[in-house]
Amino acid sequence: MPEFDLIERIRQRAGARDDVVLGIGDDAAVLCVPAGRQLVVAMDTLNAGVHFPHDTAAADIGWKALAVNLSDLAAMGAEPAWCTLSLSLAQADDAWVDGFLDGFLTVAHAHRVSLVGGDTTRGPLSISVTVHGFVDPGRALRRDAALAGDDVWVSGTLGDAAAALRQWHGGGVRDAFLRGRLDRPTPRVALGQALASVAHACIDISDGLLADLAHVCRGSGVGAQVSVDELPLAPALRAAFDGDARRTLQAAGGDDYELCFTAAPDLRGEVERAGLDAATPVTRIGRIVEGEGVQTATADGQAWHAEHAGYQHFA
Repeated sequence: MPEFDLIERIRQRAGARDDVVLGIGDDAAVLCVPAGRQLVVAMDTLNAGVHFPHDTAAADIGWKALAVNLSDLAAMGAEPAWCTLSLSLAQADDAWVDGFLDGFLTVAHAHRVSLVGGDTTRGPLSISVTVHGFVDPGRALRRDAALAGDDVWVSGTLGDAAAALRQWHGGGVRDAFLRGRLDRPTPRVALGQALASVAHACIDISDGLLADLAHVCRGSGVGAQVSVDELPLAPALRAAFDGDARRTLQAAGGDDYELCFTAAPDLRGEVERAGLDAATPVTRIGRIVEGEGVQTATADGQAWHAEHAGYQHFA
């Protein structure tokens, strides 16, 4: 398929919002930012063999490519609006592109996101997405606003995607629920917006809870204490792994795309209501303290240390 036929194929399926003046097909998009709101922009790249196994279905790659970017907007408490897509392909395969768009646009339509432009090129399979969203002035959730005394919370369950990857590498039994959590993460967009007036600091968990919570601590000049046995656990993960193997997957596995956030203890009711309103479970796992770094302990109060805090691309 020639490049411009590929672009036209994408354009025909993309759709548009009323605030898109000019979308796919020109040198750049023209977009209307609502009066009195601030623009939030995030970008992630996914590479084959790094961010998804080589045997991942095209629709799952498309889903994940947009979902992980929307997770960044969720962590800022932003309302999604537009995205751009840069797609590098070894060859323009009609069936693969259609499958990719099935997954990508399913997520886009669910969150009222318009694909407004991007790029296509020949090369190793790689996908870069830039997302744009809105927040009210001064209402964006940030990493640098945690306060000593805050509760530390997480959404959903942790360790599922990392467990699926461990099973895939092991070549043995592969649990469908865990693999679904790896291939099709759920961006917690509604929860992020519900927390905008409740939480102090927020981050999405992409590299691992301990690594990402450490970013919050460094940005805010505080420390954190986390009970590793309080981390929310899916039944499929409980059945597949136990002991320190399970703790490590939950605390440092990465690819969860859940939200980790802090809030004042007297707002626990509001946090729980935000979770209910967003149909997303939330769990209190620790607290913010004076000092630095993230300390972890088991249910009986014994210090616990992961072999690594999370994923690092260039380690």
